Formats: sequence, structure tokens, C-alpha cells
Amino acid sequence: MNRRIFLKLVAAASATIPARRATAAQGAPALVTSDRLRPLVTSGVQAGDVTARRAVIWSRADRPARMIVEYATNDAFRGATTIEGPAALDDTDFTARVDLAGLTPGEMVFYRVRFDSLSHPGARSEPTTGQFRTAPRVRRRIRLAWSADTVGQGWGISPEHGGLRTYETMLRHEPDVFVHSGDMIYADNPLLPEVPLADGRVWKNLMTPAKAKVAETLDEFRGNYAYNLLDEHMRRFNASVPMLAQWDDHEVLNNWHPGMSLEGDPRYREKRIAVLAARARRAMFEYVPFRRSPDEAGRVYRACAYGPRLEVFLLDERSYRGPNGPNLAAATGPATAMLGRAQLDWLKARLLTSTATWKVIATDMPLGLVVRDGTRGGQPAFEGWANGEGAAAGRELELTELFSFIKRHRIRHIVWITADVHHAAALHYEPSRAVTKNFLPFWEFVAGPLHAGNFGPNAIDPTFGPEVKYQSARPGGPQNLPPSEGHQYFGTLTVVGGSGRLT
Repeated sequence: MNRRIFLKLVAAASATIPARRATAAQGAPALVTSDRLRPLVTSGVQAGDVTARRAVIWSRADRPARMIVEYATNDAFRGATTIEGPAALDDTDFTARVDLAGLTPGEMVFYRVRFDSLSHPGARSEPTTGQFRTAPRVRRRIRLAWSADTVGQGWGISPEHGGLRTYETMLRHEPDVFVHSGDMIYADNPLLPEVPLADGRVWKNLMTPAKAKVAETLDEFRGNYAYNLLDEHMRRFNASVPMLAQWDDHEVLNNWHPGMSLEGDPRYREKRIAVLAARARRAMFEYVPFRRSPDEAGRVYRACAYGPRLEVFLLDERSYRGPNGPNLAAATGPATAMLGRAQLDWLKARLLTSTATWKVIATDMPLGLVVRDGTRGGQPAFEGWANGEGAAAGRELELTELFSFIKRHRIRHIVWITADVHHAAALHYEPSRAVTKNFLPFWEFVAGPLHAGNFGPNAIDPTFGPEVKYQSARPGGPQNLPPSEGHQYFGTLTVVGGSGRLT
């Protein structure tokens, strides 16, 4: 993609009014320089980690520039507050963010972002607008949407097929908050310009240099995020719905874990998985509106209370896991880690002190669906929690500890949401059906992909007695169809304000 096409794309991104109810900017100061000196907003705007009084606002410029954020409780920006943010420089790929504080609970907030050139005083970008609602203090209706898996299996942005259309569909459901359950990018899935389809047609991908090979350098990981943000549907969604993000494997490499060997993969010149993961994590924190943890740099797991009815617990099942293997150890240890001790203890403590009616745990790997990862030493190896056997073993021992803690302390109304397997499902877990029985009944809901190939169904692990109440995939059904064929899924959880019932 040459510079002329790129500039047209980013100019279109700047000009789009991405929010459902936000209006064009009004009262912006007059520009005193020519268009070629103005910074451009290349990738829209996003809000993330929104609470009752805080929100992270993100955007990206095309050159060194100062981020300026204005926000108000009306779309005409009367009485707006202006925040002079950080400089967007090349060391962050010209991304920048402002963590707004002192907001009012339960209010619509309209914001607009512009960039002031650091090279040419007075040169200023056109503003780009967005909106979000802060978490309420009262018991009102809340809708959470979740899904995962964007631009996977070689299915990129195809203008002929309408781009990343599932984001537009989700937007029509007007969620208050969106949980991206991982695989926000596919750093290990390069795109081809054309993919032949079974019916003789050709899927034509929009191409950029970063999507032409596997990501190894920091700039290549950054380029995967920038590629997805070229899509107008994603930009509109991001500007209208605040996000809570977690990562899974494809932000780095399929099925990666600390200590993984890449010696047998000829696609990679960089063979050190720790180096790839560090670059991937940095790019993710540059491009995704995370709130930085004061306790641990680059920490992904965290909790977000969204009013008295809902609290979301976002897990990290990549950073602290042991190696993928047979997953049959009978005692806990480094080989059985999935969350790791510190994260598991954190989750138990946060669940115990949560006052929310509903406690939604976002796990990037399903609990009861078997996800394999080849073989190790002649035995099946497993990527997820489940190992396909009966009594709890391996990584399931962490779940046993967590489930028994929840039962002992009578922590009610826990729902698990997940993705990863590229189909939709609803599973109910019941002790009377289980092999390992010391837990309270609960639901697990599976969604995805957003824009990737479809797969499944997966085998069911009987350890905790799951029963499949619904699944979109059928045995022997089509696999890895293009997104234009459907089979793209997201889920919603809606909490009613009065009764507190969750649907």
C-alpha cells in the first residue's frame, strides 16, 4: 500500500463521525497552516477501562504531536473540559492516551481528540469524536458484549465484502461495555493479497507490509494493530463502546507459553519467545486503552466494577502458565500453572470482597472444552484447562481450588465468558454430573470469532459436569469459511436494573 493510498485511508478515518450520538466538532480554533502540515488522526479514538469516575482515552497521530482531549456531558461540547495530554512520539508509534478522572457516575461523556503539531506551531488535526457512559452508582440496566478473534486464518479486511462487519452488528445492539477476550490481532497469521474461494470467487485482502509476514519486530506487532484500525466498522465501534481487553495466544504466536521453543519454525528469525512476547506486550499496551497497573508493569489481569449490578474480572492465562503438555499432574507445581499463584490468590480475594450482584469472569481459554496442542513425548498435549480425562488434574487443579473457595464462602452469581474456539456455545456445570464435585453450579458462555475462520465443535471434558445447552458448530460441519459466509459470533449479557436478573 503506497503513501497516496495510506493518506486517503487515514484521512477517511479522521473524517468519519464514529459515535452513535456524537456530533461534528463545534467551535474548534481556526487553523493557520496548510493541510500538509496538519497532523492526522490515523486510527480513530477509543475509550477503555471505564469506571464510575475514570476512563482512558486513546488515539494515534501520524507524526510528533501533542494529544489534546476535550470532554463534556453534551454532544455540543458546551462547558467542555480540556486536557493537554502527552506528546505522541515515534517511541510509542505516535500513540497517546489520557486517563480522565473526576467523572460523574452514570453519565454520558462526549469527547473529542485532536493533535497539535510539535514541529509547526498552529498546525492542528481535525478533531475525532467519541462517547461512553461511566459506570452507574444506581441499579440500572447494563449490557455487556464480548467476543474475540479479529483478522485470523488469513481473512483480512476485504473492501468487496464490507470489512469487519461484525463490529457494526455489535454496535447496533448498543452495549455499555465490550470485553475483547483475546486474539485482538493475529501476529502469526500473514495475509495473502488474494484467497481463492470454493465457489470460484476470490477474497481480496487489503495489504500492508506488517501483514505480509509473521510479526517479529516491535514495528511489525504495532502494524498488526494499525491494520485492524483501518476498518471503519471497528473505528465506529471503538468510538462508541468502551473496551475491556485481555490477550490470548495470537497477540504473540499460536499456543505460545513461556519457554516455548521456536527452533523448528522456519518463519521466525527471532527464536526467543520471551523477546517476541515482550515486544508483543509493549505493542498491545501502546495500541489498546489499558489502564496501567501500579503494582506490575504490563499486567493484564484486573477487575472492573461496572455499577452495583456487575463486576468483570479479566484473567491473563498466557503470562504465568506452565508449558503445554499432557496436563495430567496429580499435584500443583510449575507444570500445572495456568493463572499462577499470585493471580489465583488475587482472584479469590477480589471475588470475596466484590459487592456486585453478578460477577463475570472473562477467561481467555474455555473451562470444559478440550483444546489440543499436538503431542509431547507421544502423549496428547493440551492448550487449555481441560485434558479430556475424569478427575481434576494438571491445570484443572487451579480450578478445583478456586471452585471450592467459591463454595466455601458461598459466593453467588458467577458467570464465565470466553472465546478462543471460533464458535458459540452455552455450557451449564452441575456437581451431580461431575467427577470432581466440590463446587456450586455455574454457566460458561462461549463466543467468537469476530472476523476469522470458524471451527468446532470441541470435545467436552467431564471433570466438572458440563452439559452443552447450545452450540453453533455441528460435527462434520464446514470449517474455516470466510467471514462473508457468516459463522461469526458475539455474546451479550444484559442485567435488568430493577430485578437484577441477567439474560
